[in-house]
Order: sequence, then structure tokens, then C-alpha cells
Amino acid sequence: MTKKQKALAAVEALENKYPDAMCTLDYTDPLQLLIATRLSAQCTDARVNLVTPALFEKYRSVEDFAAADVADVEKLIHSCGFYRAKAKDIVNMCREMIARFDSKVPDNIEDLTTLPGVGRKTANLIVGDIYGKPAVVADTHLIRISNLLGLVATEDPKKVELELRKILPPERSNNFCHRMVFHGRDTCVARRPKCAECCMNGFCSYFTKMQKSEKPCEKSEKRR
Repeated sequence: MTKKQKALAAVEALENKYPDAMCTLDYTDPLQLLIATRLSAQCTDARVNLVTPALFEKYRSVEDFAAADVADVEKLIHSCGFYRAKAKDIVNMCREMIARFDSKVPDNIEDLTTLPGVGRKTANLIVGDIYGKPAVVADTHLIRISNLLGLVATEDPKKVELELRKILPPERSNNFCHRMVFHGRDTCVARRPKCAECCMNGFCSYFTKMQKSEKPCEKSEKRR
């Protein structure tokens, strides 16, 4: 099985298991998703969703955030962690969008990654979920599971993104990434994968290796 064939098999397996998977951050417009994604760095989506209602009630536009007192934003997002850096980035990214992008959230990775606090993972999420373009959101789940499957052999986020872009169906890549998050939380859990229950164990390099070594995943899990 080639990597491209394996990637397609993974896409189809996850589509069957998680047909309705989508981004778990709550938002109503591009700006809200951009800000929520910045807040989600080293923080759970569930926690971000508890914080953003009050934040978005007080600041409703790019102009509102650009004019905000950073200290006030810090108070509203305090429980998300790293709140000082995040608050500064949020205010500054909005100022940059006013100055350079006509107050709009850019629709491409190149422009998005010039904004304060916006990396390729965030940019891909915006490009995919908001603008419907092919995207690969290289979060920890995608990186880990792609390595286990044998789709990639690197933990560098950018390299993972670029390698997966070569083998994933472009029009299905964005939702594939969301489904990988669900699978990573539900089945392919870090350090204790439930390989026997996995919908991809028929073509997973890690599972095949465990079988050949006569150390099935569940047995090794019990020994831990």
C-alpha cells in the first residue's frame, strides 16, 4: 500500500466513524475563530468556549479589539493560560488587520502568518474552516497518529503539513484533520492507544509492528 493509498483509506475510515466531526471551538464569524484559536494554544477547547462568550460580548469587531485595553483583555482570558502574550497578540493582530487587510481576516496562509501570534496551524484552520480551501491543521493528534499510521516520519509540524498535502485528497483534508482530533481523544490516545478498537488498525504501521513483535497493543497497555 502506498502512502497515498493509505491516506485515502484513513480518510474513508474516519469519515465512517466520525461523519459529523468539526471544529470544537465555538464561533460565529472569522474573527471569532481566529481569536478562539489563538486562545486555544496550550489550552483545551472546552476552556476556551467558557471564556469567549464574555469576551465576544464586550468586543464585537476588529475595531473593538484594536482599541481595547490589553489589561482588560487579559482579565477576560486569564483562565486560558499565557494570557498576557495572548491578549497582546489579539489586540495587535486586530490592529494589523485594520492597517493592512481592510479590517478583514486574510484568506490565505501567507498573509495570516504575518499576524502576531498566528502560526501555520491557526492559519490552516482559518483557511479550511472559514474559506473552504484545502488545509492541513498539524496539531498534536494529527502529528502523532500520522506517524503511527506510517503516513509521515517526522514530528516537525510544518513538515507534517507539507507531507500530508502531497497524499491527502485536497477537498477532504481539512475535515480529515478534525476527525483525527476526535480519534486521538477517543481511540488513539497518547501512551495508551486502543489499537484493537481502531478503525485503521488494518493498515496502521504501528499496529502491524506490534503484531509482528507478538506484543499486541492491549497486552502492552496492561503491562504498563
